[in-house]
Amino acid sequence: MSTKDWIEKDFYKVLGVSKDAKPEEIKKAYRKLARDNHPDQNPGNPAAEQRFKDVSEANDVLSNPEKRKEYDEARRLFGGGGFRFPGANGGGRTSGGPSMEDLFRNASGGDAGLGDLFGGLFGGQGGGAGGRTQRYSTQRGPRRGSDVEGEVTVDFSDSINGVTVPMQMVSDAACDACHGTGAKAGTVPRVCPTCEGSGMQTSASGGVFAVTEPCRDCRGRGMVVDDPCPVCHGSGRARSTRTMQVRIPAGVTDGQRIRLKGKGGAGENGGAAGDLYVVVHVNPHAIFGRKGDNLTLTAPVTFNEAALGAEIEVPTLDSGPVKLRVPQGTPNGRTFRVRGKGVTKRDGGKGDLLVTVEVVVPQSLTEQAREALTSYGEAVGVGNPRAKLFART
Repeated sequence: MSTKDWIEKDFYKVLGVSKDAKPEEIKKAYRKLARDNHPDQNPGNPAAEQRFKDVSEANDVLSNPEKRKEYDEARRLFGGGGFRFPGANGGGRTSGGPSMEDLFRNASGGDAGLGDLFGGLFGGQGGGAGGRTQRYSTQRGPRRGSDVEGEVTVDFSDSINGVTVPMQMVSDAACDACHGTGAKAGTVPRVCPTCEGSGMQTSASGGVFAVTEPCRDCRGRGMVVDDPCPVCHGSGRARSTRTMQVRIPAGVTDGQRIRLKGKGGAGENGGAAGDLYVVVHVNPHAIFGRKGDNLTLTAPVTFNEAALGAEIEVPTLDSGPVKLRVPQGTPNGRTFRVRGKGVTKRDGGKGDLLVTVEVVVPQSLTEQAREALTSYGEAVGVGNPRAKLFART
């Protein structure tokens, strides 16, 4: 049963007893309702079956003293499902505030029992508030720096092997003129008299809760600037431009977004720095392409090499040429694999080089070459290679 059910369901009404009913009354009411609505007594009656489930659920809570105490306390604090601050606006639902479902999810991490909920919400003091004022705080503590995004363009070979490139960044940092205080040179901020330097302000509602929120006078900074810095106008922050060396890992792809933790904007009040996100653009290569962790290359071969077979040399990206054996009768478009001449993988291994052969057809022939090819055709006697196409139509 979810925590929402504890609040929205009136178990006393389900059993038809009063809120101060004795355990004996609850037991008697449950036995009668369970007997009247039992599925064996009402075969094929879904309404009676649901009624039986409801009274069983209500009895499970109200017959247990601890569960009943938690249930009564929850109903008193949270009403009919809306999060209420007793004493505020006549005890009505808080406008714009968190819903009961959201509050429970945040406080207990899901549909846990109310004992767990109250332990988290009241700092481990249990479900009974005992009339003492409890604090529902919105304080966030130190502020994390902003994330920064930039772009770099690298050559194809650098994307395969990795490279370190300079990158100019623009982000928020402490103002150089006032060193982050927000006060004009020669002056200092004073402690906010409203929050006494805490940056937070508590407003008591006269009920169970007191709400803590950022101080309105100092806007959560804890200090008040009477004579603001003319550069940052009292904010203590300014635009910062700096150049840093960014390492682009081996094997990066075009358009890949790299996260560099803690290299973004500086934090405030001791907060951690933000992250730097670098979008990498890769210039295309003149002859090499890429397919996953493999490099691709198209190598032209002559008709003689494809027909008779040959050993050819092909280039690699960064380790000199390698020899490749083209078997006799190799058709146009066949792909061969050269192991370990591809992209550096994350585990330190290397992909392969995929070489696709392309048979080169002469653009012009001498009379002697023409006669030789004609003689070749007559000697081979292949006939029409497209005959099978028509045979299957």
